[in-house]
Amino acid sequence: MPHADFVHLRVHSAYSLSEGAIKVEKIPELARQYRMPAVAITDTANLFGALEFSQACAGKGVQPIIGCQLGLTREDGTREEGARLPPDQVVLLARNAAGLANLQLLSSAGFLETDPGLKPQLSLDRIARHAEGLFLLSGGGSGPLFRLLAEGQKDAAAALLARMAEAFPDNLAVELHRHGLAAQAAVEPGLIALADGAGIPLVATNDCYFPSPAMHEAHDALLCIAEGRLLSEPNRRRVTPEHWFKPASEMRVLFADLPEACENTLAIARMCAVMAEARKPSLAQGRTRRDGGGDGAPHGARGPGPAAGRDGSGRGHARALP
Repeated sequence: MPHADFVHLRVHSAYSLSEGAIKVEKIPELARQYRMPAVAITDTANLFGALEFSQACAGKGVQPIIGCQLGLTREDGTREEGARLPPDQVVLLARNAAGLANLQLLSSAGFLETDPGLKPQLSLDRIARHAEGLFLLSGGGSGPLFRLLAEGQKDAAAALLARMAEAFPDNLAVELHRHGLAAQAAVEPGLIALADGAGIPLVATNDCYFPSPAMHEAHDALLCIAEGRLLSEPNRRRVTPEHWFKPASEMRVLFADLPEACENTLAIARMCAVMAEARKPSLAQGRTRRDGGGDGAPHGARGPGPAAGRDGSGRGHARALP
């Protein structure tokens, strides 16, 4: 049976905490159901589900693509009241073992190097220093190129795309979303023109948060719970009913005027050939009595001395760990 001619490169599992509503094991099931040969996991800021996802994909005969949606620090300063502007979003996909290692490093750095109270984020320069083995998606409707074009900053968008292309030569695609939003329709021609002018390929993604249209209302409630908001509030975060794991046939119809944007999902999938693998914990090695370490305990980790035993012999409570 021939495989589908589109694969999802932007999927949020339940590990996109209080955002995603697709169980990790469900993602390869959906891919297999729709005959997709590969599928990506791109949770927000973390790789918590990478191993579980890789194992689930292996069990279903689907190629896993390990990715992460990272916050990109905005370079246009802060609001007048001094608050930091929310980060833009980009997606990084691991192409090989070096890329997976860099993705792990960047995901951790986002948490460790971001000021408390802010969403994890990194500068483009910080990401670029660890670009080896990674493929960059520009972020679609939540990305910096989209925002700059929506604000009328065409030159700034072109300059940013040039920086991205320099950091990720031949490993960059301009991401397009079509969720039925007026803003997306208005900005898309500018994104296409920007990509064409720079010779950067286009790629279609759907930014999936839930497995089927029937889950939209439940997912909307999840977002409200996460932010402490009410369903009736008009000015709160929402995603559209289109943010579901669509079959390849629907994505092909949606992008019928740009078939290469769907074909490029397969090309990118072929570039990504790494999966997370289980490994034994790496434990610190302490000195033992045999190699001159005294009582066998690591330095600084010794328990009570010989007088600890009930009879003063040092035997009262001592036992070996299994």
